[in-house]
Amino acid sequence: MAWADSENRYKQDKVYDACGLFGFIDTTGAKHDGNKVVAALNSMKERGNGLGAGYAAYGLYPEFNDHYCFHTMHSDEAHRLELDTYLRKHFAVVHDEPIPHKHVQEILDPPVVWRYFLFPQSAHMVGRSEEDYIVHEVMHINSHFEGSFVVSSGKNMGIFKGVGHPEAIAEFYQIQNYQAYMWTSHNRFPTNTPGWWGGAHPFGLLDWSVVHNGEISSYGINRRYIEQHGYCCTMRTDTEVFAYAADLLVRRHHLPFEIAAAVFASPLWSDIERMSEREQRIYRALRQTYGRLLMNGPFTIILAKSGVMMGLGDRIRLRPLVAGIRGGTLYVSSELSSIYLVEPEIEQTWMPQGGEPVIGRLGTAPQAPQEHKQVHRVVAQGVEA
Repeated sequence: MAWADSENRYKQDKVYDACGLFGFIDTTGAKHDGNKVVAALNSMKERGNGLGAGYAAYGLYPEFNDHYCFHTMHSDEAHRLELDTYLRKHFAVVHDEPIPHKHVQEILDPPVVWRYFLFPQSAHMVGRSEEDYIVHEVMHINSHFEGSFVVSSGKNMGIFKGVGHPEAIAEFYQIQNYQAYMWTSHNRFPTNTPGWWGGAHPFGLLDWSVVHNGEISSYGINRRYIEQHGYCCTMRTDTEVFAYAADLLVRRHHLPFEIAAAVFASPLWSDIERMSEREQRIYRALRQTYGRLLMNGPFTIILAKSGVMMGLGDRIRLRPLVAGIRGGTLYVSSELSSIYLVEPEIEQTWMPQGGEPVIGRLGTAPQAPQEHKQVHRVVAQGVEA
């Protein structure tokens, strides 16, 4: 983007990675303000370096529950007006306004931030579903509008991110004023890619959001595979592929979250050979079909969409992930201390195995595993379902 290079204020080409992740879902649907997620993320401040932080919130726009909400960023007002004209030609815009924000001394040269509540006009959809049309338009905007991009595009959710430490980004967007039943967050320590507003986490598409700690060494082949399916990577970071791959596997190919996790963090071939014959067939089929979406390298992610949150680490657990439960709320984090900070009365905690997904769903009480199951057995149950 036009302003990306100017935001790498420390002129770093590569720094050692840490990154802090935190998220929770209240499966009862009760809403919580942003203070909890900000406090948890700020407790892991040393995991970032001020070059990126962000938050995703679900259930925060009940008055526009049935409309898609585009959170957009622009290098200046002229670029915003250019995109504004385009959006009004291709969508029915019901309401738009600046995303509420305030001046924060630590944040230098922030972009223009705006939100649009809209829905597609049938005349422009040309045989596409609403969701496919939204994906197509977001890809087009982010590829062709220099100086503007769409940060999030789902219903009743939004992503708030930028260049700064967690508390500065939270103050900029006034995160404490929002109410949501599910929050995810990220404190960034960039590797290989610049610290700029578009490259901060979370990344989103439709109501998907993903935050990531680590480095995807298979990014090239992952990117080529999803771009063959109509997605376009424009944010100059390996994390972006997770959001698009999740949309492809779960929404378009109708795979359960457990199966998507088995694609991203599949067991080694040597492990598959020790499984039962039936389990071998399942995993071989997944590897043969989706082998180019296997995410090699160290990573943990928190992947979310409306009503669901999943924490997942790489298959040999090179990045930290912990989970905890109190009542109907599931927490996942890079550090156990952040969970205890915001929930001192936590009832159960555990450390998931590599490749073992931790999934919370709205309306279903979370449960800690009585004992760690082998991931292939969890996946086999998902196939049967």
